[in-house]
Amino acid sequence: MTAALRVPELRVRALNSAEPRANADYVLYWMVAFRRSTHNFALDRALEVAREYKLPVLVLEALRCDYGWASDRLHHFVLDGMSVNRAAFEAAGVAYHAYVEPTLGAGRGLMQALSERAALVVTDDYPCFFLPQMTAALAERVAVRVEAVDSNGLIPLRAFERSYVRAFDFRKQAQRLLCDHAQHAPAIKLTASGLPPLTKLPKSVRERWPAASMDLLSGKRQELARLPIDHTVERAPARGGAEQARATLKRFLRERLDDYDEARNHPDAEATSQLSPYLHFGHISAHEILKQVLTAEDSTLSDLRAGDPASAKSFWGMRPGAVAFLDQLLTWRELGFNFSSFRPDEYARYDGLPAWALKSLMKHRKDAREVTYSRQRLEQAETGDELWNAAQRELVRTGHMHNYLRMLWGKLVIGWSRSPEAAFETLVELNNKYALDGRDPNSYSGIAWCFGRFDRAWGPERPVYGLLRYMTSASARRKLKLKEYLLRFA
Repeated sequence: MTAALRVPELRVRALNSAEPRANADYVLYWMVAFRRSTHNFALDRALEVAREYKLPVLVLEALRCDYGWASDRLHHFVLDGMSVNRAAFEAAGVAYHAYVEPTLGAGRGLMQALSERAALVVTDDYPCFFLPQMTAALAERVAVRVEAVDSNGLIPLRAFERSYVRAFDFRKQAQRLLCDHAQHAPAIKLTASGLPPLTKLPKSVRERWPAASMDLLSGKRQELARLPIDHTVERAPARGGAEQARATLKRFLRERLDDYDEARNHPDAEATSQLSPYLHFGHISAHEILKQVLTAEDSTLSDLRAGDPASAKSFWGMRPGAVAFLDQLLTWRELGFNFSSFRPDEYARYDGLPAWALKSLMKHRKDAREVTYSRQRLEQAETGDELWNAAQRELVRTGHMHNYLRMLWGKLVIGWSRSPEAAFETLVELNNKYALDGRDPNSYSGIAWCFGRFDRAWGPERPVYGLLRYMTSASARRKLKLKEYLLRFA
């Protein structure tokens, strides 16, 4: 019988019909998306089952080398987090195995072998990239129950009954649901109290799939150079891991939150939170972010119950900077997760765009372009637009692009491509290759927004763009503070 649920039921989903194993050595947590040791419902679920069964917990955090766009940049950021996790689990007395695949296919069979001695397998319920297919494939192969646990956001994905195509509608529903669900927060501290220890893994596992060395976890260049990944995409200046995520959050709250609403669109102000890579790789939780903002604003969840649910300002009841930031965290971030969860075959595809947008783009697909650029020239920032080139250079150099400029970046590529489909493919390729926060429901939402998702038709109808919202560098230059930004990246 499965252990009683203390993690909210809406966050736990069985991936197969198998039963838990009676005679077992541990409860296995396969950490694939929520790469953190606290504020993690999936880890909480593994711990609660282990306590009921009086078994140890074994955490496996693995990094394969054949995922899409695997590179020094992405590997290094994940390895930073693995190093932090290793120390945290060791300090708490929880068995942790960090495995980094040295060659293509070397990790094949690891999860099967570990599952054979597990009472239950818990994994992360992340609705994007290759992860849903990977976890579903394991559940089909093993003879033990596999549960996927949703620790993506403040509200369980299954609390919503449908996908939403307008932020206005999603905001109303999310604000109605938030207070009831956010009070059921994940554990803020990792503790192994009441659990027996797991001294070591079977010799056969340790020899075939050895734990990553400290040199590899520290991201030493010679160690990364041995791996079959893209070495042309160099590591980003930002470091990964939960400690860096918390430091980034504290700096944002201290230095940028007050005027976030006014300054975030101005690249010179450098006022964005810089948290999206840490949210993407699971190094920080939306619950932890919300808690810290509430503390900074001297507010509590109970204060959010008043006000008009259609209005972010009246709902949050805080200073404008905090309201604008929390609306990004709740409405826009979780809208992307909602869409990818309910529409897994559409969120990353051109033909998953709204019907009105597809119709308008089809009508104008043969319109003459003033200029077109190959993907190679775009990647190398060799266009005639200084601002676009600066944004592309920021992405390539840092793994980050300013939020407002990312919208402009996407819009201009539509006009410079031979077809809207080609533009969509180019944006996905460039974003997923270089952006630390790529390959995520929100990065796909951001690209698709340029083509009309979560937006409406706009007039007047224009060549190439049809009824899509139109943006230009000239307009951005008039509205935004860009002098310092252009000096840095142009």
